[in-house]
Amino acid sequence: MNDRADPAAQALRLVSTRFPHALGAVLGGSAAEGRATATSDLDVGILLPDSDTSGREVIRHEGRLAELFLNTLADVPEFFAWDRARRRGTVLFVYGQGLPLTDPHGHLFRTCEQARAVLASGPPPLTPAEWERARYGLTSYMDDLVDTPAANRHEQLSLADFTLREAAHLLTAHHNAWTGIGKWLPRRLLHADPALGKALLNGHQAVAELADPVPLVAAAEHVLDLVGGPLRDGYAHHWRA
Repeated sequence: MNDRADPAAQALRLVSTRFPHALGAVLGGSAAEGRATATSDLDVGILLPDSDTSGREVIRHEGRLAELFLNTLADVPEFFAWDRARRRGTVLFVYGQGLPLTDPHGHLFRTCEQARAVLASGPPPLTPAEWERARYGLTSYMDDLVDTPAANRHEQLSLADFTLREAAHLLTAHHNAWTGIGKWLPRRLLHADPALGKALLNGHQAVAELADPVPLVAAAEHVLDLVGGPLRDGYAHHWRA
């Protein structure tokens, strides 16, 4: 790969050009894992002095989209805590598993160490109410998927998507593992539970390709069995006064 097309080299030129005062920068996402295509965007974490402002920006650099995660040093602990609470750890993975681009004063090294420590601790456990809500949600989507005729493909496909999403949420929580969205959902799911994660993904594929919900429903039932079983009658949710 020539230097102009190399994601790490492109990301470093982006940081040097647009953020010459950066205290550190790291390339994350698919590019850091060697999975980038010619059209993949760049996920770049950029550490800034406290006189700057934390935020998130999407720009185009050298023809490639780049998503910038901007954090001042003072904001890093609070932002990492917020990112952990979402259970996806998006920016935590950028710093914890990314490729360092520049670190003139050692701030990036210390920030990456913080990120790895948070990742190792795992996401926060679900509360009892969250477990019940997730079990009820998956049970409902699974039941509707069974009841939906294959001829009604739009509804069947939508229900398969929600069944997979809720099953992934419960299965990753069961293993105290990180979850994800988009292309990161299957990656995180397979990392959390290779066998049952693959069964869920294969079941979802069977609905998409064959209009057959049976494998996905069987895998979803297995997930529910791990976390207390299906939840139908008896579920209640009370709004806070």
